[in-house]
Amino acid sequence: MKLISTASADPSAFLRMAQDWREHDTDRYALALDDFGRYLQQLRCEEAADQPMGRVPSAQYCLECDGEIMACIRLRFYLTPDLEQEGGHIGYDVRPSARGKGFGTTLLRLVLVHAKQQGLERVLLTADAQNLPSLKVIERNGGVLSGEVISPTTGKPMRHYWIALPP
Repeated sequence: MKLISTASADPSAFLRMAQDWREHDTDRYALALDDFGRYLQQLRCEEAADQPMGRVPSAQYCLECDGEIMACIRLRFYLTPDLEQEGGHIGYDVRPSARGKGFGTTLLRLVLVHAKQQGLERVLLTADAQNLPSLKVIERNGGVLSGEVISPTTGKPMRHYWIALPP
């Protein structure tokens, strides 16, 4: 298993992962399925330091295992007040057909190295309080619960975790 930039991913493997989401009633990667080149261009724009108001620079990585993309993760380089409430530094998703196999735990562990390289000393992760698999992934990677809030987006309880990065 290895963490790679999405731009380095095999397009057909990425599209198989995106199709997995679609087959599970979520069009999370609809743009990639419609126009993979445009999707990659959007990711390049999101990496730029100069972002529109309310947006922060970020990078997206994929977890590759035996030529397949099992999961994606986004690392935001700093937080806005909105991201401090919901979103945090890191957001990730494991393709539906690959859940429960440890990919999320590995994915998060690997991206923490990149967070450290960005100069971050700790990272904030937020998760739906009912999303037990995600909470376990965060806790297995050293996440320390700092509180629970109500999501302004969904109105549901959400947990905040901090992960300290080694010096």
